[in-house]
Amino acid sequence: MSEVHVGQSIFRKEGTDKVTGRARYVDDLTFPDMLHGVTVRSPIARGRLRGVQFGDGIPWHEFTIVTAQDIKDIPGANCVALILEDQPYLAHETINHPEEPILLLAHKDKYLLEEARRAITFEIEPLPAIFSIEDSLNQTETIWGEDNTFKTFLIEKGYVDAAWAQADFIVEGEYETGAQEQLYIEPNGMIAIANPTDGVTVWGSMQCPYYVHKALIKLFDLSPEKVRVVQAVTGGGFGGKEEYPSMIAGHAALLAWKAGKPVKLIYDRAEDMAATTKRHPSKTRIRTAVGKDGKLLATEIDFTIDGGAYATLSSVVLSRGTIHAAGPYNWPNVRVRSRAVATNHPPHGAFRGFGAPQSIFAMERHLNKVAQTVGLSPEELRRRNFLKSGETTSTGQVINEKIDLDSLLTRALKLSDYHVKKKRFAEFNATSAIEKKGIGFATFMHGAGFTGSGEVYLSSVVGIEATETGNVRVLTSNTEIGQGSFTIFSQIAADALGITLDQIEIAQPDTANVPNSGPTVASRTTMIVGKLVESAALGLRQTLVNSGLLGERYSAAEFAEACRQHIAKYGELKSFSKYEPPPGVHWDDEKYQGEAYGAYAWAVYVAEVTVDLTTYETRVDDFIALQEVGKVINPVLAAGQIEGGVAQAIGYALYEHVVWREGRMVNNQMTNYIMPTSADVPPIRVYFEELPYAYGPSGAKGIGELPMDGPAPAILNAIEDAIGQPSIQTFLGQIPLMPETLMKAMTAGGGND
Repeated sequence: MSEVHVGQSIFRKEGTDKVTGRARYVDDLTFPDMLHGVTVRSPIARGRLRGVQFGDGIPWHEFTIVTAQDIKDIPGANCVALILEDQPYLAHETINHPEEPILLLAHKDKYLLEEARRAITFEIEPLPAIFSIEDSLNQTETIWGEDNTFKTFLIEKGYVDAAWAQADFIVEGEYETGAQEQLYIEPNGMIAIANPTDGVTVWGSMQCPYYVHKALIKLFDLSPEKVRVVQAVTGGGFGGKEEYPSMIAGHAALLAWKAGKPVKLIYDRAEDMAATTKRHPSKTRIRTAVGKDGKLLATEIDFTIDGGAYATLSSVVLSRGTIHAAGPYNWPNVRVRSRAVATNHPPHGAFRGFGAPQSIFAMERHLNKVAQTVGLSPEELRRRNFLKSGETTSTGQVINEKIDLDSLLTRALKLSDYHVKKKRFAEFNATSAIEKKGIGFATFMHGAGFTGSGEVYLSSVVGIEATETGNVRVLTSNTEIGQGSFTIFSQIAADALGITLDQIEIAQPDTANVPNSGPTVASRTTMIVGKLVESAALGLRQTLVNSGLLGERYSAAEFAEACRQHIAKYGELKSFSKYEPPPGVHWDDEKYQGEAYGAYAWAVYVAEVTVDLTTYETRVDDFIALQEVGKVINPVLAAGQIEGGVAQAIGYALYEHVVWREGRMVNNQMTNYIMPTSADVPPIRVYFEELPYAYGPSGAKGIGELPMDGPAPAILNAIEDAIGQPSIQTFLGQIPLMPETLMKAMTAGGGND
């Protein structure tokens, strides 16, 4: 048997190709006689399309042109198959957001194609539009359905209404988070070959090949075997390549279908930022009943997200945000009302954390306000109210894990020298008129995998096949997008089979060759899909043992020989594993009660900041990220996930301000959409605790989304500690906290003395 690989920081499987430039991204791929495609979009937020004008001086007869007005151009249904199927590929009569696709063009000359795009104008009758959550709720215009509401949820535990009379304090607060651009390194892109005889094949940058597969089946009204989706090497996703690739794949395929030639459609950065999905903006109102002893008696949370013009994934983003809104605390009484509403922004969608960063930010800032009201430290308030084993979450889920948040908090505060620095900073701030220093923390949890019955509905399948060379190949549609999943799968499979890493291959995600193992989202890849990899590998090994070709103990070479002999004697050797929920997991979709997630990761993050009172800029000086994540499969990759998430969340908290004008993002360049650089990111010190989860591979849980949740509230809690002005509390309830916002707050609050 070979050495153990799980728990080791082995070399990334795909790393060499990426750093040497051998990796082929979608824009590196070419096909004979290939055309280039572009999308022509609406210039206004809402209106009725009355006509299209093609400018002079362009040889329009050379172009492939696709519109919804020509019924022959769209063979099937003109809607992106996702959840509600309300979003058209191309606008027919109604325009619902700026950047709405109206017309597609293809030509062999990329430069003439751009000239042609600029020569097309639209006749659009403007209609009143909505750009805020408040106007949507108030129905100043009805732009979607009967009440502008995509989805609502209600979670209730205990008797909230009866708790107010028992409270010594009632604390209320409002909190707001802005949009955030995923800003993956590689913009969206697709290549399509399509015709009625052979069907549709697309290659592209994506997270979820079977999402695209489902969408193309409906768009072209084809049988599943007539549609093939192949993931090219993908330069990042963060949720931005979850559902949107179905749109650009459809556009490329429609052009290819009409042209009879391959079509490549690649967004530049400006188009990608302006037209694709972003993190949902949110507004949260919280009302909390608390006793004078600091015990939390009840809370009522009203959580609303801006879904944009179409539903896309808003319902599931809202779901996760709703479930995480109460945090890792033992609320005897809790009510969470939530809704996703329509506006005339481009649709918002998936982004790392998936709704939880918005609601967790609100709760962690609110609890600091509660602590101040009661007269306790933020630390002491949380310690008196942490969830413990045997207690229940807001959905009534019993915490069966032996988690000890008290100990986790103690370790995080020790690692950060929290108490020493808090005293030192108070002394510094008393004499400094130029800078103020502060330290703050956030405590939180994040559920891994799809919510509730989601994993059951997915029915994910993973395969393992032996090759004629004696290697084994992992068959999964889960994608490598920079997070190291192929390396993780290799470690899991190698240990399950007792062979070397060199004997493990990972099949390219291709719907013609791999089963549907679900999307690469929701921190499910390692915990859920990795477990299926482990199970399928064990099944293949058992087949070899049962055949008599492999003993109970064997070398890697003996395993390879057994595979070769089995294939020679019996033909192909494959093993498949299908998802089965852990025992005792029950979820009520109607009442939204029960086991929301199979497992949670638990974390305490501590931020240290300096606030410049001349420029009102905030610098994050140090950051501690401590998390309990089950078994760590690959320490270096796991730490990289945490570091990357924290860096993104620093941007979310302090830098990344999406500027909207009439529904359009106007700072859609990397020169004016400010993200943190290496100069803005502090040392991020990552620590793990391991509490193995029985139903994860080798005990692993999911961690990819976790680090997006805690940094923003920890940073603003630290800013609050630095400034120490109760009058600016309201301004510390919104992110991103821009310097101009802080300046306004401090000026209104009595200056910086």
